Amino acid sequence: MNLFETIRSRIASPARTFIIKADGTTLSYGDMLDRTAQLANALVLAGVEPGDRVAVQVEKSVENFLLYLATLRVGAVYLPLNTAYTLAELDYFIGDAEPKLVVCDPAKRDGLAEIARKRGASVETLDARGQGSLIDAAAKAPKDFADVPREDDDLAAILYTSGTTGRSKGAMLTHRNLSSNAQTLVDYWRFTDKDVLLHALPIYHTHGLFVAGNTIMFAGGAMIFLSKFDADEVMRYLPKATSMMGVPTFYTRLLKHPGLTREACAHMRLFTSGSAPLLAETHDEFRAKTGHAILERYGMTETNMNTSNPYDGDRIAGTVGFPLPGVDVRIADADSGKALPQGEIGVIEVRGPNVFPGYWRMPDKTKAEFRADGFFITGDVGKIDERGYVHIVGRAKDLIITGGFNVYPKEVESEIDALPGVVESAVIGCPHPDFGEGVTAVVVLKKDAIADEKAIIAELEGRLAKFKLPKRVIFVDDLPRNTMGKVQKNVLREQNAKLYS
Repeated sequence: MNLFETIRSRIASPARTFIIKADGTTLSYGDMLDRTAQLANALVLAGVEPGDRVAVQVEKSVENFLLYLATLRVGAVYLPLNTAYTLAELDYFIGDAEPKLVVCDPAKRDGLAEIARKRGASVETLDARGQGSLIDAAAKAPKDFADVPREDDDLAAILYTSGTTGRSKGAMLTHRNLSSNAQTLVDYWRFTDKDVLLHALPIYHTHGLFVAGNTIMFAGGAMIFLSKFDADEVMRYLPKATSMMGVPTFYTRLLKHPGLTREACAHMRLFTSGSAPLLAETHDEFRAKTGHAILERYGMTETNMNTSNPYDGDRIAGTVGFPLPGVDVRIADADSGKALPQGEIGVIEVRGPNVFPGYWRMPDKTKAEFRADGFFITGDVGKIDERGYVHIVGRAKDLIITGGFNVYPKEVESEIDALPGVVESAVIGCPHPDFGEGVTAVVVLKKDAIADEKAIIAELEGRLAKFKLPKRVIFVDDLPRNTMGKVQKNVLREQNAKLYS
């Protein structure tokens, strides 16, 4: 069934609060039904039909989130685009997805109009304040709309992957993919209609849009909807919330806030972290300061959530927990696909109702990323320990082959991060005339710590095999990250490409 029908079925009362805005005003579930109906009618008026793509590049707002729901109601496919994308990048996405409608900030309309015209798409506007031509059209539309029926395998959304190598791929997500994962997370993380989620994530990404948004709607709960993460604003709203989903950067910034105490977090029942690895140091410091163990989990654009540390039980720093109910996870040999014994390192493969059917208009790429038995090859490298916890070692593309030996960056990073004075590190392979690739550590130090390359390498001797030792240690103030907080190792590799030449 249409994902929106399931969301509608979870509404206990139209009078229940759905969204609390940063200014304190609220939107009820009844308001949501009315306004998404108006937006749905405006989409139909703009020519959007079932199966059409609606491309959206606008700042986070309540109206933007309602547009996602309205797109579901008309049976169309929601296509969120990172607000940082340039016109050249947008030309590729719009050319590839061929949307019927492009929604953008008024300031970008002129630049996008020609791109859209070439592809036969129309353009409407929506700004950060929730105003624009699309909202004007919706204001004149009726507040009733008959939701378009959808099958489980019909597309609900397309999300483009980051495309750090090669051209970006559009991950197709079905109504079944999103519904099944949202229901699993409601159950596993114990969400109810009494929950109030502090939402400070972007909504052009699977984390903020689906993991956070769909889960709280499936529970019938409420969201405190912040346009972006601001530590002062988060601390102000924390006593009114019961849960928060964040990226590691959220937690490192909160730890610097003087207001973060056990008392401030007394009303909270759950903090989760994802989209990038959470440092064990951050996990431990947050628990010591608040009494809460951050629950780390593992997902990706193509699959939504795959694993999670337990709600009850040990939340172990440095792991991403157990496979979620209904999701199969195995560690396999990258070449043969043969399952590996417990504890061995290999590629992580997943199968389940959460796993996407493939990449938009890329049948060959889709076929290459799936095994014959339906397992999706994630490209992440990891292992499963004796207790069943999944550990992520890194990305397959980040594997370093030096002198014929395989080096998994995470193993080296864990040792470096444990050294006194180190905040965090990123280990990469750089072209080396003798070894093929030289193990290279890029390190961020604590304030006032003294940078000493030889001392760090000396500390690692005896802890790591000689071939795993960094040949060079580079010190930086910060590691480059994408919008979701993931370290951009491709950027570090480019910056240090001639280090050994």
